[in-house]
Amino acid sequence: MGQTAHVSADAWTAVVTVVSALSLAAWLWLLLARGFFWRTDVGLPAREEPGSWPSVCVVVPARDEAAVLPASLPSLLAQTYPGRAEVFLIDDGSTDGTGELACELARRQEGLPLTVASPGEPPAGWTGKLWAVRHGIDLARAREPEFLLLTDADIAHAPDSLRRLVAAARTGGFDVVSQMARLRVESVWERLVVPAFVYFFAQLYPFRWIGGKGRTAAAAGGCVLLRTDAAVRARIPDAIRHAVIDDVALARAVKESGGRLWLGLADRVDSVRPYPRLHDLWRMVSRSAYAQLRHNPLVLAGTVVGLALVYLVPPVAVVVGAVTGSTAAAVLGAAAWLVMAGTYVPMLRHYRQPPWLAPLLPFTAFLYLLMTVDSAVLHHRGRGAAWKGRTYARPGAVPEEG
Repeated sequence: MGQTAHVSADAWTAVVTVVSALSLAAWLWLLLARGFFWRTDVGLPAREEPGSWPSVCVVVPARDEAAVLPASLPSLLAQTYPGRAEVFLIDDGSTDGTGELACELARRQEGLPLTVASPGEPPAGWTGKLWAVRHGIDLARAREPEFLLLTDADIAHAPDSLRRLVAAARTGGFDVVSQMARLRVESVWERLVVPAFVYFFAQLYPFRWIGGKGRTAAAAGGCVLLRTDAAVRARIPDAIRHAVIDDVALARAVKESGGRLWLGLADRVDSVRPYPRLHDLWRMVSRSAYAQLRHNPLVLAGTVVGLALVYLVPPVAVVVGAVTGSTAAAVLGAAAWLVMAGTYVPMLRHYRQPPWLAPLLPFTAFLYLLMTVDSAVLHHRGRGAAWKGRTYARPGAVPEEG
């Protein structure tokens, strides 16, 4: 019996050693061959100010956003843009006075003209946000703008944000210029979860690949400058009307229609929406995570295995190696953990967080694994992806109020 237990322990240690070697190999590949996703120096590309500034219409879909509008809308109205620009806030069935507050904020402050409109309830096959965006674009087209800035109601822009975006698009010939807004990191859970959210996004969609000729396409929905003729070619937003992850769908549609994309991290474009509790962050991720996996159980299973191999195996191997005395398991696990933490440090610095949070990434990844599984469970219970109180049980489903 003792000999059998000894053989079983040796077999278990051997398995952990092999798996930790695979994890280390995966991390070396991610470090060197995944578009240097971990680097945070992808700022706005080189730009020159145009001789004549094109007209721009800003479209802001807003549903029950009265809590954040005072910190965000004035920054849009205060844009120091040399050309003609106008803001359209689309009040998507708010019950908290969002539209009235927006009008009041505009009355208090001189700046860009503001139009507040309501699209009514979305028809079948449309997500509420994209129906609001469609209404805003329809209103904007009467002004014949060269560019549309699609931005969320919780995003605060530096005074020269629009100017910099347009200059970058004009100089580089881009059809989409998008910036990943800096999310709030004040609460303990925000510090632990938010930088990892952006880190994982960059790992899925390496910013350096997005501007290339390959298939990788993504945008950050909080700040998307879109050339109007590119929107027409790609049939935006009608072609993506059912998309819950609308920013990635928009970028993919534009790229497939021959458009050029750029996506990077923002310095002076900030989300003012708070996520003080783990529950708030959990909902942010779980409401759409399964949609990211195309509602496919096999892709979900592969994702869970992949997350476990890449993020959970290294600390487990270190513990198993320490307990069993297996130097190989401990060293391989520690090496993988070290590479993992090292790739995370630049994102922590971008968010002005201490580097000692980097070794905690496996714990955060485990939380994301649970959020993803929870998203699938919600979907199969008929409570799928959600946006501002509407749930979408499956692609193209009629939204339900919740």
